[in-house]
Amino acid sequence: STEVIGRPAAPLLAGEPPSEALRSLHTLPRWNGAATLLHRDGHHLTVNLLAHRREPHSEDDGGGEWLLVSPLARPSSPLQDDPLLRWAFTQSPATSALYDTGLRLRRANADMERVIGLPEAAMQGLRVSEIVVDSEGDRTEQCMRRALETGEQQHLQQVLRLAGHASESIWSTSLTPVKDAGGTVRGVLLSAYDVTEEHLARRRLALLNEASIRIGSTLDLARTAQELADVAIPHLADFVTVDLLPAIEGGDDPRASSPPSPVMLRRVAYQSVLEGCPEVVVERGTVAAYPDESTAARCLSTGRPLIENVTASSMDQVASQTPDRAERMRRYGFHSVLAVPMRARGITLGVATFSRHRRPEPFERDDLLLGEEITARAAVCIDNARRYDRERRTSLTLQSSLLPQRLPPQAAVDVASRYLPTSAQSGVGGDWFDVIPLSGARVALVVGDVVGHGIQASATMGRLRTAVRTLADVDLPPDELLTHLDDLVIHLSAETEPSADTVGDIGATCLYAVYDPVSRRCTLARAGHPAPVVAAPDGTVEFPDIPAGPPLGLGGLPFEATEIELPEGSLLALYTDGLVEDRGRDVDEGLDALREVLARPAASLETTCDTVIQALLPDRPADDVALLIARTRALDAAHVATWDVPADPAAVAETRRNTRRQLTTWGLDEASFVTELVVSELVTNAIRYGSAPIQLRLIRDRNLICEVSDASSTAPHLRRART
Repeated sequence: STEVIGRPAAPLLAGEPPSEALRSLHTLPRWNGAATLLHRDGHHLTVNLLAHRREPHSEDDGGGEWLLVSPLARPSSPLQDDPLLRWAFTQSPATSALYDTGLRLRRANADMERVIGLPEAAMQGLRVSEIVVDSEGDRTEQCMRRALETGEQQHLQQVLRLAGHASESIWSTSLTPVKDAGGTVRGVLLSAYDVTEEHLARRRLALLNEASIRIGSTLDLARTAQELADVAIPHLADFVTVDLLPAIEGGDDPRASSPPSPVMLRRVAYQSVLEGCPEVVVERGTVAAYPDESTAARCLSTGRPLIENVTASSMDQVASQTPDRAERMRRYGFHSVLAVPMRARGITLGVATFSRHRRPEPFERDDLLLGEEITARAAVCIDNARRYDRERRTSLTLQSSLLPQRLPPQAAVDVASRYLPTSAQSGVGGDWFDVIPLSGARVALVVGDVVGHGIQASATMGRLRTAVRTLADVDLPPDELLTHLDDLVIHLSAETEPSADTVGDIGATCLYAVYDPVSRRCTLARAGHPAPVVAAPDGTVEFPDIPAGPPLGLGGLPFEATEIELPEGSLLALYTDGLVEDRGRDVDEGLDALREVLARPAASLETTCDTVIQALLPDRPADDVALLIARTRALDAAHVATWDVPADPAAVAETRRNTRRQLTTWGLDEASFVTELVVSELVTNAIRYGSAPIQLRLIRDRNLICEVSDASSTAPHLRRART
């Protein structure tokens, strides 16, 4: 045998080769049959040959090489009398073949003949590596050798492409040493079980599990579509596209009974087994037209998934309508397409298209069911993302309309503010801030946070902001104002139906501060809200000790006000908890970072706000953030005049003279007449209806402010003049 190994086969043939063999050389990967060979002594020898086509090693190899094998000799004893065969095939439960200690086939059952595609006679005397000419044949032979040497059964799982099958199959193979009565190993029994269906079922379950984990990780519509495409590669398809109706990304509900003609779809995502996705014709974000006869259009019109195996006629039809698509399909060998409509809650969102060009097997019903399942999951997630995006935009619009569009100019403070909506999936929150002018050149600074997210939280925030402004107009002290606000929240909770956005009662936190530029004193009270930060002009930063108070909506617990003195030029920072609290950072770390930023001088309050946001929130916040920073100003004695007024009507004339002299000092003689009339009226009313002591105060700011106060506990009631 060594004399012919590696030699060309033609000189060994006695005459012309069989015509069947010649045809096989051009069309089939394997041929078996009888051939007449020329012995070296000149006589003819008829043998059974098995020929395997080998893959070319390079382009220069042309058609490649063929491996010819033939058994060396047949068993000397009759097969039916061989006890080894009786033992082996009695124990064989499945596709079986028996090999001797030389690892040459002695016997193959009928199922083995069917699986390999060769009769037993064509395989007798050959090794596994000569019957199955690939790496699996070599691996099987190595395991058989271990079974012979160790006397122990060997197991392996194999991926085989059998004769006459376009797709690969999965086999579980056992290699059992066959022993005689004395325990000596006499051969190896190969028993194989086709576990392709079980393997595919497990793979489908694994893909479904992976889809449930990976698809919908965010409420970003485009990312969710991309997750669907990524999951399907390579286990289900070789190329995937996800296209949505254009109205979907705008948040609309396209409920038309049938799509327009031609169907317009926006490409949202794609993925491929090939690097760079060279099969792509339509790029992401592009809207393309799909003719009525296209796979995507027919899928959407019927509302059912469909499988289309690519034929010459179907390819010609695609070429007549969309030449670019047809060119890519031909170039990469598309042969099977699965289109699945994306529907959720009765709304058609788009279509997912799965294609195969590398895998030879076409889509089958099990693939359709799998594609339908993962697409349905993705469709629900995409619809959730669409709804979330629509609600988020609505909430942002509502919240923006409820927050101050511009902060009013103040003599008491200079202010700057920032509002950052959350980047989380929970939706826009209910954070707010406000600056409210008060009498006597004072100003109220407010920051609050409604529990929850979404439209409901934004609407509640708007109601609370309006309530605070109304209560501030009454000039209530901060602790009393929070008490009234607490009652309002309790009433709102009783009137509000529970929803997904409002789990349980409505709750909120609030910090209310009133600053007087004349006395330079600030009175603060808080309801479960983070304490403010005060930065003195010398760079000293502290958190005032202000009783926290209960959050709004609990009721029954008092609020306490604290008064602090602020030097002119101090910074007062009010904020919501989203600024300093974060999953990856302790609250104390956030407060320390805020302290450090406010201790550094800045060119302006706007710069200070930007620096705070950059230092504490380098990424998008996990919760809404409201930040209000005020720099205090002071009105010195030159801008304020105060007189004590006796409770005697005769004192009115002296009060008018004092007013006239003060306005002359301020250079406001043109306002003297009107101011004297106002002062005369206010002082007269205080003497007649109020209680001593009575005080008159004039404040020169952007405007001239006249204030008359008395000791009466009755608040004045504003009445409109009759015309």
